[in-house]
Amino acid sequence: MVENDQTAQNLRSAFGGESQAYQRYVVWGDKAEEEDFPNVATLFRAIAYAEQVHAGNHFTAMENADGDYLVASGAVFGLSDTAENLAGAIAGEEHEIKQMYPSYKAVAQNQDEYDAIKTFNYALQAEKIHAELYSEAREAVQAGNDFDLEYTAVCSTCGHTILDEVPDYCPVCGEPSEQYEVFGR
Repeated sequence: MVENDQTAQNLRSAFGGESQAYQRYVVWGDKAEEEDFPNVATLFRAIAYAEQVHAGNHFTAMENADGDYLVASGAVFGLSDTAENLAGAIAGEEHEIKQMYPSYKAVAQNQDEYDAIKTFNYALQAEKIHAELYSEAREAVQAGNDFDLEYTAVCSTCGHTILDEVPDYCPVCGEPSEQYEVFGR
């Protein structure tokens, strides 16, 4: 239950941003598939799922909110080739890592909004991994290669994302391996 308006606004903004990221990554995954980068497509779709998890967590943290709101959120726009789409994904993730989630989390901590702190932290930890994976994928694509992966696994509780393995327990939220969704296997 959110008590403070600033944290509620930040949750709505984060929900909007993650919802847009989900859709953008689905579209960019289709483009990667079209350009014969099936593993990059798998990566985009898996991370889209992680963004959906984040949006759901933000939405759930606002359980007591009802009514209509204008939601302001940043978003990367444009559909280009896969290398440029990956650059857009990296920029979006880095914004969340360096600007959005640290400030949203600090406000929530200042206001003792524990559900918001948790969901912002889950997203922040996952976005760090997403930026790294997108950077590695972009390097491969720029060299004319597909990204090297067997599959991608995403924790359905926090969005933690990992390649080619499913941990016994999520290192971010502690949930068991059964909470992971696998993409590309």
